[in-house]
Amino acid sequence: MGTQTFQRRGKGEWMEKEQEPNRTPPASQPFRLVACALLIMGLFLIAVAIGCCYVIRFQKTDRMKIEKLELRKDGFTIKNQGGDIIFVLTFQSGVLDLESCFQEKEMLTCTRADKRKIRLIIRAIKPKRAVICYSISWEELIVDTVVEHKIFWGDAHWYGGYEMSVQHWPIKLPGCQEPMPFVTSDVYSFRNSFGGVLERYWLSSKAVAIKINDSVPFHLGFNATEPSLVFQARYKDSPYGPLLEEQSFPGLYYHVCVAPDVTSAHKYMAQNYFKKPLKVPSEEMFRFPIWSTWALYKKEINQTKVQEFAHMIRKYGFKASHIEIDDMYMQNYGDFDFDPLKFPRATEMFEKLKKDGFNVTVWIHPFVHKKSPNFKVGIEKHFLVTQRKERLPAMVKWWNGVGAIFDFTNPLVRDWFHAHLEELCLKYGISSFKFDAGETCYLPKEFTTFQPLLDPSIWSRYYAEMASPFHELAEVRVGYQSQHISSFVRIIDRDSVWGYELGLKSIIPTVLNIGLLGYHFILPDMIGGNFIPNKTEGAVDIPDRELYIRWLELSAFMPSMQFSIPPWLYDKEVIEIALKFTRLHESL
Repeated sequence: MGTQTFQRRGKGEWMEKEQEPNRTPPASQPFRLVACALLIMGLFLIAVAIGCCYVIRFQKTDRMKIEKLELRKDGFTIKNQGGDIIFVLTFQSGVLDLESCFQEKEMLTCTRADKRKIRLIIRAIKPKRAVICYSISWEELIVDTVVEHKIFWGDAHWYGGYEMSVQHWPIKLPGCQEPMPFVTSDVYSFRNSFGGVLERYWLSSKAVAIKINDSVPFHLGFNATEPSLVFQARYKDSPYGPLLEEQSFPGLYYHVCVAPDVTSAHKYMAQNYFKKPLKVPSEEMFRFPIWSTWALYKKEINQTKVQEFAHMIRKYGFKASHIEIDDMYMQNYGDFDFDPLKFPRATEMFEKLKKDGFNVTVWIHPFVHKKSPNFKVGIEKHFLVTQRKERLPAMVKWWNGVGAIFDFTNPLVRDWFHAHLEELCLKYGISSFKFDAGETCYLPKEFTTFQPLLDPSIWSRYYAEMASPFHELAEVRVGYQSQHISSFVRIIDRDSVWGYELGLKSIIPTVLNIGLLGYHFILPDMIGGNFIPNKTEGAVDIPDRELYIRWLELSAFMPSMQFSIPPWLYDKEVIEIALKFTRLHESL
């Protein structure tokens, strides 16, 4: 009801004044209430948004998360499904400015570190049920700089990587090493280098697997004290080279994959990153021993000794996959024929060996010395690796002197080399070859090949592929992205010693590690070792008897057995043990 007012009429009388109409429309009153409520709500939402932005911004400068990976300014960690930290990595080449980072669905991108421009991209990928991978890409935008990340092992065991001179299973890091080029090398001659079989792959006992991308100019360092591995990308002062039209901006690219268990992690990585063998070596190479002339005769090999060796094998009742004629059967390194002085009736010798049931393989290598007629051929046809910026052949030092090296990136060289090997097979009935060497440590520091190599270890793969046509009884000693080659991979030479440094104890760890890298046809070198003076435990004339027997027994359970120092140099009991375990191996 409206408010009433009164007017005085006189003598104290009052009269009622007519009520004035309300000038505010009746409908406007609720509108004001709604508007007021909306205004209050809007202010509240703005306040909430500002608060959320503050919280998000505060968190962004501290950490960011994508799936189970937590990114901080100095690195990242990864947790498993149970919430336990299973992987720790730190950025050694710079501290991230997390304010430059932003997230789009399953991808994190950062653009600054230490006030300089970089490009860090982390993608979460779920390629398979229960497996999650993180693609890490750190690119520097400064020429000739370095990208470096470090992974800490913690209490996990790690496997893979490369063949080592001191091999343990799991990996036991040998002290501290500044990052050096991760390329194939001869760990028998250069003990602190990486081996002839290597892959950019590591596996953790906590079901974490790492694969470094092929395009990375990859250097590896380690520290046994922490323990940790250092991954480094660098072009400057390294054997890696960018494409000619590109500037040398280094980038570190790798995948970290996590699975529920170690088997699942390795199975996924092997299926996606390792090639598969196209064929299988000869059954004979699995069942029967190989008999090499090397440790017994060294370079003093000749026709008489080969025939005597074959005679003794049969005399004592042993079987053979094949006899392997090793180093220095030729006149000059680089020749493709037998020295007529050492092997005056080579054709007759091979006919006799074949009649007696022996396959025969011979030693081959990628070097050519000046005295060989093939050195001149190599120069005239441009078949040799050359010094960078020069057309002269690169002369390299190897364990048998100084020579040039064939350029197997050139298809004409591969055809020419293969034709000579085929000719040897046809001429003498040779079954296959032992492809020795092939490591990049025997390339010059600065070299040029027919096919430019961004990664020097690709040269090792080209050389190993020369064994493919002879795969049934062939062996190689280098492996890099070459799991598809269906030949046996021989571990590097062993000394006649007990220990982990190229001795008996190193065989199982080496075979397991090479197998983890995807090479399943493994030849554990010669029973009893190389028998090199000053690198042998035991007697002066032959390796220690007990060492020899233990080596023999172990080899029986390997994919293949190989003798050189023969059992008959010991006594009747050793011969009987050898016969027993070669028969056991044959039955497995």
